[in-house]
Amino acid sequence: MNWDQVKGKWTELQGQAKQRWGQLTDDDLAQAQGDREELAGIVRQRYGKSKEEAQREVDDWMASLR
Repeated sequence: MNWDQVKGKWTELQGQAKQRWGQLTDDDLAQAQGDREELAGIVRQRYGKSKEEAQREVDDWMASLR
């Protein structure tokens, strides 16, 4: 799945994102709107990760989607 597909299916994928990152709120996920950079920024903020770590986690999560 690529990021255009993620954006198109964001409403469906929010539950999976919340399972992966339990500290994210519904508002966080609504703010992200399926945008890679926005989601990574929110993950970075909530979990205190480096930018690279957060981007890698988001990319790994996206690659795991079917």
